[in-house]
Amino acid sequence: MATPMVTSATGTSLQRLAEQAGERNGAQSRLIYEGTEWTGIQLAGRARRVTGGLAGAGLRPGERVVVCMANCPEVGITYNAVWRAGAVVTPVLFLLSEDELRHVLTDSGAVLAITTPEILPKVTAAAAGVDGLRGIVVVGDLPAGHDGRLIPFGDLEAGHEAGLVDADSASLAALLYTGGTTGRSKGVMISHDALSASAWSATVTSYQPELTSGLLPLPLSHVYGLMVSVMAVHAPDPSTSVLMRWFQPAGWLRLAAEHKVSTGAVVPSMLQMLLQEPMEDYDLSALRRLASGAAPLPQQVLDDFARRLPQVEIAEGYGCTETAAIISTSPVGAVRAGSVGKPVAGLDLRIELPDGTQAAPGEPGEICVRGPMLMTGYWHAEAETAQALRGGWLHTGDIGRLDADGYLYIVDRIKDLIIRGGYNVYPRDVEDVMVTHPDVVAAAVVGKPDRKLGEEVVAFVQLRPGAAAGPRELAEYAKAHLSAVKYPREVLVVDAIPLTSVLKTDRKRLRALLAGD
Repeated sequence: MATPMVTSATGTSLQRLAEQAGERNGAQSRLIYEGTEWTGIQLAGRARRVTGGLAGAGLRPGERVVVCMANCPEVGITYNAVWRAGAVVTPVLFLLSEDELRHVLTDSGAVLAITTPEILPKVTAAAAGVDGLRGIVVVGDLPAGHDGRLIPFGDLEAGHEAGLVDADSASLAALLYTGGTTGRSKGVMISHDALSASAWSATVTSYQPELTSGLLPLPLSHVYGLMVSVMAVHAPDPSTSVLMRWFQPAGWLRLAAEHKVSTGAVVPSMLQMLLQEPMEDYDLSALRRLASGAAPLPQQVLDDFARRLPQVEIAEGYGCTETAAIISTSPVGAVRAGSVGKPVAGLDLRIELPDGTQAAPGEPGEICVRGPMLMTGYWHAEAETAQALRGGWLHTGDIGRLDADGYLYIVDRIKDLIIRGGYNVYPRDVEDVMVTHPDVVAAAVVGKPDRKLGEEVVAFVQLRPGAAAGPRELAEYAKAHLSAVKYPREVLVVDAIPLTSVLKTDRKRLRALLAGD
């Protein structure tokens, strides 16, 4: 396998790496979005002009800019422009509530917010009374009668191209807010070096010269999508990227066929949705590899894809916001069923037991990592940073095991562990069995408080269209395939498994449903 031309993961700022990539591939690389095409040179020129506009708006090095948009070319242009100005991007999912967005604006100390007209009312409401926010930039038409705090994106782009502030590569590049499943979301500080190292490791592992076109439906405001988009700075060859505003299964299949897409990045729920579509009706002959991350991938989904699209290698990976999205990934041609691959280049990984010792091969424990892609820490949270990075290792809060060949297997999240009668029950073990029932398309398992046993196992299931399996049948199926400790005594059939804004199972919502009976 060829090695990417950029052989150093750290030591150079992202804006400088982007300049080098533009010189290398800018004339031939393309971005396609909703029928319009740009070359890398054209996008870089736009970013340089926006850099000048941001400087004119008073943006100074180190200041934070909240970016709250659905996917569009202006997201990547903004990231590059903010970095060129020596400032920090704070990506925010446009699906956040007004209250959640206000928390990010306030906690980050953002001086600018950049959004689009359809999201502007929420951004404006969230920004009301936020000290220090100097303006809201709008990509698109401004509403009539707006106040003077709104700035057209076109005005930022209307001036001359500006040079870059060559920031220290160890300085902050992104402030990413976690999902806040256990309280208010925390800002995760990611340096230029960390994001570059993450993207470099992913590129080294997955690079194949024949994979020249990729489809990206992931939100660029999520760490996974952000990391994938930054991989271009380490790419040795020009490529074509097809960007989706947001994921829609039929649209994904249409674009993959139309542009002869050879690779792409997805999350498991996207794969499950694609399996519900007539994939055989589309010409997907060019498709060769899909990277899946952000959540566990059920074996049944892998099996179904292998049966229907046998030429496609689905490579599962694993990471978290605190590692700039990557910890492990499956090497090309060496995918191992049930595994999230091997630790990426430059990263050390150990499985730690509760007493702090290292687990033996095959023994489950907490996944701990160290390497250049680790976060600098949590924003304004020294105690939480010290706890997460104790001993120089990031303690992920995930339970996993390593096999004798160094392949990593995710068991579950520590906080999702169900303790039933003193026995550990991992939700994923139960979910993987539930989705093997022919009538089940998706499943999610949580614990419910129980006076006698401490917790009881409850399974939520989503049925395939036209399926008629009932709770009793599904519970008996689980009983026949799981130990007496693990099988769910209660099965609830729902119209759809609730998902978070990044398409992960929303266990917080499921627990709330149980609490409300």
